[in-house]
Amino acid sequence: MYQALYRKYRPQTFDEVVGQRSVTDTLRSQVETGRLSHAYLFTGTRGTGKTSCARILAKAVNCLQPQGGNPCNRCENCRSIDSGACVDVLEIDAASNNGVDHVRALRDEAVYSPSQAKKRVYVIDEVHMLSASAFNALLKIIEEPPEHVLFILATTELQKVPATILSRCQRYSFRRLRAEDIADRLQSVAYQEKIDLEEDAAVLLSRLADGGLRDGLSLLDQCASASQGAVTRDVVCAVLGLAGEQKTGDLLEAIAKSDAAAALTIFSDLYAAGKDLSAMLGELSSLARDLLIAKTAPGLAPAFADAQQRKALAQLLSPAQLLYMIDRLQRTLSNFAVSTNRRLDAELCLMELCQPELTLDAQSLSARIGRLEEQIASGVPVKQAPKKTPAPKEPEKTSAPQKEAAPVPQEKPAQNGDALPPDFWPEFTAKLAAVVPPAQLGLITAKDSVTPYLKGDRLILVSKSDLLKNMVGKDNALLERISQTASALLGRQVRVSFSDTAASLRQTDDPLDTLLGFGNAHSDIIQIK
Repeated sequence: MYQALYRKYRPQTFDEVVGQRSVTDTLRSQVETGRLSHAYLFTGTRGTGKTSCARILAKAVNCLQPQGGNPCNRCENCRSIDSGACVDVLEIDAASNNGVDHVRALRDEAVYSPSQAKKRVYVIDEVHMLSASAFNALLKIIEEPPEHVLFILATTELQKVPATILSRCQRYSFRRLRAEDIADRLQSVAYQEKIDLEEDAAVLLSRLADGGLRDGLSLLDQCASASQGAVTRDVVCAVLGLAGEQKTGDLLEAIAKSDAAAALTIFSDLYAAGKDLSAMLGELSSLARDLLIAKTAPGLAPAFADAQQRKALAQLLSPAQLLYMIDRLQRTLSNFAVSTNRRLDAELCLMELCQPELTLDAQSLSARIGRLEEQIASGVPVKQAPKKTPAPKEPEKTSAPQKEAAPVPQEKPAQNGDALPPDFWPEFTAKLAAVVPPAQLGLITAKDSVTPYLKGDRLILVSKSDLLKNMVGKDNALLERISQTASALLGRQVRVSFSDTAASLRQTDDPLDTLLGFGNAHSDIIQIK
């Protein structure tokens, strides 16, 4: 009968346990010196070796020929414990035996001496599932058990174990296994099972295991059963319904370039190929997380299969954008449990990631500002709407000859109102750095993005950027600080406001009055009263 790999290759000694050196060294030393505690509590996530270490410890304390703290696995007691025939070593599942009656029966039975082993060992798995009354019944005997009794408790949820139980046990925390350790163990098992496991496939399986060796072995078992030849990265993606790192990178690149059509096309192709929606969004979230780690803490960043593509993605995306993507993807994944149309939810999520301006929440605005800051910092010009040039009017045909009209000189910004000092704008923007946040300052000081007009006690900053007017023009406190800075430079009190250049197209005698009148009529000018 075929035996699953995680059962077949369960560790039999402390030396075979992977990734828990601090725990196994301590337990082996206690067995070797005979300084054993009466109760142990093993805690950690799934697949990290808690139950395996509990069985090894039960064999080690009853082994007739221990070898350096490890069980020999050859004596009568070791073989009996391995086969489950030893009546003195009991494994209890607290999930199904969680009542007070079960604990009372255990307590009454524990007083009897072992029949064939040295110690009577009780391994209580998932101990956090015991009821409150069962914990109370267990409390006394676990505090002062008979000399021949040893308790080993295991749990994945330490916070549910009462403090009274914790204080009476030696606690050992099993940490998540590193991906490198899992990959090495998978390669070792594949070699013994004559499975052709490629290195990049082992790395992918180790990352999917999420710190649990049992999960990694189960995934390897599944992929090896489905593949007639070598277990490659493509085989793993096909068997587990994953999009793959290359396709996920292409999808994230389309999102980074705000190309919703390309992103939806890639998503549609993957969906048609039978890829799991949760797995696809999970891969996208993991890639965004890896890029965020690479930008904020390069030393902790994982290795990428396509380093060139990942480098390009890191340049396209700011940390604020990556944070927004991860949060939006996680919210979509959490809503899948109650969703009636997962595909629609996923497509809406992708469209919002491509175009954050579709939503007006704080996170989408932060992502847009982050993208703008990245463009300004890298020297990439911000895209602006093209200017509409009015079509030239044809001259009216008249019979009488007319004088040639003199060319109308183009008005310069500083000539439409009062004269500004020639060095006003450089000094003004330099002093703004002390009162304006960097993101808003970058919008104001961007090349040719703002044109100053001065008329009496008004300093009007003309810009076509809606983002600038929304972020600065509607912030009264910020406008007050800008007005104070301008007043200090000009030596008189002025008020700062923002307007659109389109307002200057209206024809009046005074161009600046035209600007003010048109702006007031259409609510494009925001002034500090």
